[in-house]
Amino acid sequence: MYISAKCSVAVHILVFVAEYGEGRKVTSELLSLSTGSNPVTVRGILSALKKAGILSVRFGTGGAQLCRAPRDITLYHVCQAVEPEFVRKLIGVHPTPSPLCPVGRNIRRVLESSYQKIGEGLCGSLRSITLADILADYHHCLEEEPG
Repeated sequence: MYISAKCSVAVHILVFVAEYGEGRKVTSELLSLSTGSNPVTVRGILSALKKAGILSVRFGTGGAQLCRAPRDITLYHVCQAVEPEFVRKLIGVHPTPSPLCPVGRNIRRVLESSYQKIGEGLCGSLRSITLADILADYHHCLEEEPG
């Protein structure tokens, strides 16, 4: 399975904003330090999340806040925002099967149905996990930290 690191960084950003966005100015530089990603990469992800209506971002003066409740933001929304073609990129078919071979001529059509089911299953799973779920997992991890 392939979900890009951009999706993981986006989730990281959303958790950070959910935790700290109300009480402090969350900037791309601060998010860069937390995620370990380049500030330019962070700004690109912020822009995509803003365009998708997940975050509001005040560039220049800085600051990001959630536009929706965590229960209304799913992993599907996040992946779709930062990697719009993520489902298509999930499974590839070799590009040059032989048209002279019956299998080669038909393999793409044969696989489409199966791959479509896989994509639908993945999207359904991603839609079932919310930012609220992820925040609950995060809080559970905090509780388990020593000291």
